[in-house]
Amino acid sequence: MAVLILGLVLFLGIHSVRIVADDWRGRQIALRGEGRWKGIYTVVSLIGFALIVWGFGQARLQPVVLWQPLPAGVRHLASLLTLVAFVLLAAAYVPRNGIKARVHHPMILGVKTWALAHLLANHTLADLLLFGSFLVWAVFSFRSARARDRAQGTRYPAGTAAATAVTVVAGVAAWAAFAFWAHGAWIGVRPFG
Repeated sequence: MAVLILGLVLFLGIHSVRIVADDWRGRQIALRGEGRWKGIYTVVSLIGFALIVWGFGQARLQPVVLWQPLPAGVRHLASLLTLVAFVLLAAAYVPRNGIKARVHHPMILGVKTWALAHLLANHTLADLLLFGSFLVWAVFSFRSARARDRAQGTRYPAGTAAATAVTVVAGVAAWAAFAFWAHGAWIGVRPFG
């Protein structure tokens, strides 16, 4: 469990700099240069991510059950929430879509939705640590991003129907590929049996 926790501290810690120390981040970029800052950010993120994957895999070998699995209906709700999360993730990358125009930070909302879905569907200590940490981070990250937008007067371009349709189709396709194949192949758990 210690490896998982260390990975979460590194990964979510570096991703929290804008939440807790945005001025310090700005000084580091000015001092070191944007390229070097991004390099440090990337290395710490990758190390943290690798430790999360390894630590979570190890924790799954000896699960500490916290509660009984929830009814099948809740697992279906979790599947629906992950579908929404994939559409939100796609919205972060498709230019001029209506979802991004409306929510402004769809990737963070996608992480929040993904984490909530997995908390509903799972019931071990490792699940609570992993998905609970991401959920808490996403809540604070979204609030921070919205506050920065207000302070800077950020305006998001209006979305188009075509871009929004592409976003939804891309999100649904990515969700289907992950839910029906990649989740089982990469994680060892098949959401749809």
